[in-house]
Amino acid sequence: MNDHSVYQSPFSWRYGSQSMRETWSDIRKRRLWRSIWVSLAKVESEFGLVTTAQVEELEAHADDIDIGRSLAIEAEIRHDLMAEVKAYAEQCPTAGGVIHLGATSMDIEDNADALRLRCSLDAIVGALDSLLLAFAGRIDEYAELPVMAFTHIQPAEPTTLGYRLAMWAQDLLDDRVRLARERDAIRGKGFKGAVGTAASYAELVGEHNVDRFETRLSEELGLSFYPVATQTYTRKQDYSVVSTLAGLGASLHKFALDLRILQSPPIGELSEPFGAKQVGSSAMPFKRNPINAEKIDSLARSLSVLPQVAWQNAAQSILERTLDDSANRRSMLPEAFLICDELLATASKIVAGLVVNEPSVARTMAAYGPFADTERVLMAMGKAGADRQEAHERLRVHALAAWAELRSGGTRSAGTNTLADRIAADPFFGQALGQEALVRLMGDTGYVGTAPRRARELAEKIREACGS
Repeated sequence: MNDHSVYQSPFSWRYGSQSMRETWSDIRKRRLWRSIWVSLAKVESEFGLVTTAQVEELEAHADDIDIGRSLAIEAEIRHDLMAEVKAYAEQCPTAGGVIHLGATSMDIEDNADALRLRCSLDAIVGALDSLLLAFAGRIDEYAELPVMAFTHIQPAEPTTLGYRLAMWAQDLLDDRVRLARERDAIRGKGFKGAVGTAASYAELVGEHNVDRFETRLSEELGLSFYPVATQTYTRKQDYSVVSTLAGLGASLHKFALDLRILQSPPIGELSEPFGAKQVGSSAMPFKRNPINAEKIDSLARSLSVLPQVAWQNAAQSILERTLDDSANRRSMLPEAFLICDELLATASKIVAGLVVNEPSVARTMAAYGPFADTERVLMAMGKAGADRQEAHERLRVHALAAWAELRSGGTRSAGTNTLADRIAADPFFGQALGQEALVRLMGDTGYVGTAPRRARELAEKIREACGS
């Protein structure tokens, strides 16, 4: 239960899932430490260093975490892992003396962190799969719906809503590939002692047995180890993981930022779900603020700076190890995953409940679509043998005049686009193409090229990648 009379991290209750919080909890960390100590004792028993009875006693108490006792010991000795060793040893009168035999702290902590990184990446990939499949459904649904595309935040040419969705989803699909690669590349420090030489283990099992000893531990933990380590695994692993998470954050930030623009009333083509009792503003009751998209951008912005912390941890780890990465890793690693967890959950909610305002889509197309049709007229004039440069200049003049009328809402246009009428009234175009062809060229909303096909192909690729 959170004590709200003191500061609580928003990641302790507001952002991220309960399962991700549990993965990075102190209880989970200590259970992993104990499971690694059990594995260490089990392998050491194979070399005659620990008895079967001692291993069984350690296994019997591996889940008996007593945080209160551990913290009381830590307050005295100022070392969290050794405090857990002592608390564990108190529960194991026969085996307490063999806990941590031959190990240094990071033999336990870094292997536990590697296991948590891998578990968390599995969860993120799973959540990303759900989001991608939701995108795939919406892509298929709107593959054919023409919408106005924007470049420089200015109306450009038509695309389709499905293709725009595919643009966002393609970035996320690339992120999935990178995340899965990171997951499969996770390695632990292994069991190499205080500076990575495995000298302590060589003393215990003999230098000729050290490789076999560590291989057995790798098998026990189901975790590959770096062949070379210092007191820690290389902190470039953290940097690589956190950078990949930040890359996912960049994709989701763009999606949310685009959505915020498209939700603004002057465009108003899309909107995120808005609850029947949801309040948009304390002062302006009419407001429908895009709070979910804004939350994505806000959290993604925080995520974007975490790779800098991880970079400094890797670059400034002097010689075989310094402790100046320890404190920030306690928050950096869990918060990177909790942010991504919240980003994916929020984006999934948006995509599942995305509202498409088709009248607004049609209004935008009617206002700006004719400008894009000038490209079709230009191509047709070229095929008809007309002077391309003269055709371009005449189209430019007509387009600028129509644009000025449209933006001013003049009496002639009454807020509508007069470009088609202007071109039809120009003999230069009518004589070359005929009125019927001009009407067709200037009134076709299907000028979207290969967008519908490519959107559907991307949706199918998503389903193949996500196993659906």
